[in-house]
Amino acid sequence: MKKNKSYFASGCFWGTEYHFAKAPGVVSTAAGFMGGHVWSPSYRHVRTGETGHLECVEVEYDAERTTYESLVRLFFETHDFTQRDGQGPDIGPQYLSCLFWVDGEERETAWRYIRLLEDRGYRVATRLQPSSLFWKAEDDHQQYYAHRGAEPYCHVYRKIFLNDERH
Repeated sequence: MKKNKSYFASGCFWGTEYHFAKAPGVVSTAAGFMGGHVWSPSYRHVRTGETGHLECVEVEYDAERTTYESLVRLFFETHDFTQRDGQGPDIGPQYLSCLFWVDGEERETAWRYIRLLEDRGYRVATRLQPSSLFWKAEDDHQQYYAHRGAEPYCHVYRKIFLNDERH
């Protein structure tokens, strides 16, 4: 098994993690924070919008069973990547859409999909930033919906890419 880690911010990390945890080839997920200026942020502090962090999910996956490209497609299909002020009812800078790339290949794949969506007429609000230190959120935020037997209120899957579409 060849494990890789990638980082996705698409609003409330509970819903983001819910969809990635169910994806084929995903080994594990963790809800947390990335991109801010405060050392060791807590959920309580990040939710104020003052730390510069985005709610983010670390996705560890088996690169022999899935690809970063497949995960990017899932990312775009499970949130409103055109919303500029948050995600659904969650408004604030901590809920913005962002792909945190770990290398040049991830950066290029992310840009390719952003351009594809823009070519289709979408006004993509998703940011693209280099990954930085990932801070894992407190235990009660991990696998939130799985532990509660519920589904996300602001992350709904909607197919926007064809199964055989590669760009």
